[in-house]
Amino acid sequence: MTQPLARRLGLFDAVVIGVGSMVGAGVFASFAPASAVAGTGLLIGLAVAATVAFCNATSSAQLAAQYPTSGGTYIYGRERLGAWPGFLAGWTFVIGKTASSAAMALVFAAYVAPARYTELVAVLAIALLTTVNYFGITRTAWLTKILVTAVLAVLLVGVILGLTGSTGAGLDNLASATDHGWYGILQSAGLLFFAFAGYARIATLGEEVIRPERTIPRAIVSALGIALLVYAVVASTLLAVLGPELLASSSAPLVDLVLASGHSWASPMMRIGAGLAALGALLALIAGIGRTSLAMARHHDLPSYLTVVHPRYSVPHRAEITLALVVCVLVLLVDLRDAIGFSSFGVLLYYLVANISAYTQEAEHRRYPRALQIVGGIGCVVLIATLPVSSIAVGTVVVVLGVGYRLMRTNRSLDA
Repeated sequence: MTQPLARRLGLFDAVVIGVGSMVGAGVFASFAPASAVAGTGLLIGLAVAATVAFCNATSSAQLAAQYPTSGGTYIYGRERLGAWPGFLAGWTFVIGKTASSAAMALVFAAYVAPARYTELVAVLAIALLTTVNYFGITRTAWLTKILVTAVLAVLLVGVILGLTGSTGAGLDNLASATDHGWYGILQSAGLLFFAFAGYARIATLGEEVIRPERTIPRAIVSALGIALLVYAVVASTLLAVLGPELLASSSAPLVDLVLASGHSWASPMMRIGAGLAALGALLALIAGIGRTSLAMARHHDLPSYLTVVHPRYSVPHRAEITLALVVCVLVLLVDLRDAIGFSSFGVLLYYLVANISAYTQEAEHRRYPRALQIVGGIGCVVLIATLPVSSIAVGTVVVVLGVGYRLMRTNRSLDA
């Protein structure tokens, strides 16, 4: 019997961790590639992504209330559908979010360090935040509160400064929102879904939340609502000031926002804000992936070495250290835009399992109508199909490798 994790997180802590996971990824990484495929239609894509995310969030909330333990949809899939669907959910979450971790580390380094030191600074950021997580989940929540507060303040300043110098060039013709076609809009929704996936971190922390059957559903929906409001305001401002073409080619949209509006003095503030946002997302990613890896190891879907929980700090420290080492390797290989597409592929599969699992829940555990799970499941499939071909291809290969690994472990168990 492995040692359980301690319940130390309240509603506010859980909401902050969810917001911190989403805002860092979305504002500073997703809008440029989304604009490249959809132009001003990315606003429609944002609405589509938010709709699918809301359906998925209600499924996750409903499931987390019934199964308040670490692992998120990995556990839900096992309990509702069987071992293989659970494994698919856990595997796609771990690989997708590991790629996201590398991307966030690179975003942080790209904003705060000279180009020749990008990889070194990314590795140092991973090491620092893994250390913070090592010393307990309450320290993770405490640091995330600071980061989220700082990031939201910087975004508010950036939006105000951007609008004061805006000519509205990007939104002069709203009819142009469909110029890239609906395929481009749906593809942008798939890429932007990457930005909404942070609420999964709340469910994966289910074993550490106080009164999880009440806290988790409220925290998931609240965090998603806050993030959507932030995204809508920032996306509209970026399009109004930069226009879709400049936004699509930008590697630092918030910096370009203040430069284009004549407030160059604020660019260092935007860089610091972007760095803090990436740190907040990376901090929550490490915590969430560590807990899912712990749950998978407990059920022998990953090596049992990862099941150990620190006797003093009550964290899955071996899982988090192993994750950190893998992410450090990935920062040498990953491209940010490809990582976003690959992460979306994995996370959308993860939520497909969540929606199907929630659909099977009995009446006494239902909080939301089954129609939401149907819309969420169909939405996941559609967005997966419209992702870049390279993201689908790489994601499929990695999923097949994971399935092969589990088949080998299963066969060894049968032979024994």
